[in-house]
Amino acid sequence: MEGTLSSGPHPAPALRLSLLGGFALHFGSDELSLARPAQRLVAQLAVIHRRARAPRGSLAERMWADKEPERAAASLRTVLWRLPRPRGRTLVQCTSTAVRLGPDVHVDLWESEEAAGALARGEGNGALVRPGVWRTDLLPDWHEDWLDIERETYRQLRLHALERCAEALREQGRYAEALAAALEAVRAEPLRESAHRRVVEVHLAEGNHAEALRQYEHYRRLLADELGLSPSPVIRRLVGPMLGRPIERG
Repeated sequence: MEGTLSSGPHPAPALRLSLLGGFALHFGSDELSLARPAQRLVAQLAVIHRRARAPRGSLAERMWADKEPERAAASLRTVLWRLPRPRGRTLVQCTSTAVRLGPDVHVDLWESEEAAGALARGEGNGALVRPGVWRTDLLPDWHEDWLDIERETYRQLRLHALERCAEALREQGRYAEALAAALEAVRAEPLRESAHRRVVEVHLAEGNHAEALRQYEHYRRLLADELGLSPSPVIRRLVGPMLGRPIERG
């Protein structure tokens, strides 16, 4: 089931697997249709196992937990047999004991994680700092137990990446883009103070003090209404000089 790559002068288009915002598989400009069991298989290989081999037995039992092991193994064989192979491209590589995602499959989740890691290491140059990379969550419409931790892990990664992105863009003087990144983090988690701080910092860097105060007041009211809490001293210090009164302690 290995498949053969094209040997012609023009290489075949890439296989691209999208998991952020929803499931999609493309071969060049063509979208490939996969039945839901095949989507679940490919998603688990990409999210849990990455490039590593997944034992067939444990994978089948996880996907078909309500079936006997023999029937689960048969279901896995059927799904693997029906996977598309555009121009001989291999979506999933198989042996008698294990399966793994094909080596030439590009996964948007991995690319997003790599971009976030590079930004965290201070490699966020103008080409890399792109807030849109972290705009959507991992398979947000799927309801699968195995996805809960994976989805939350990626959600936290993208929130931190958006905040770092906003900071890097602000330092470069790219205020409109910085504000878009910070507001995207607020939209993803409205009670996250560090995201609101990034918005306030961008407004202050532009000299928009009224906008900074408006954002602070919005967050203060939201926090009080939802949790009965007050903003931390960190964000209060940002706007304190504009309030005309001493900064609250606590």
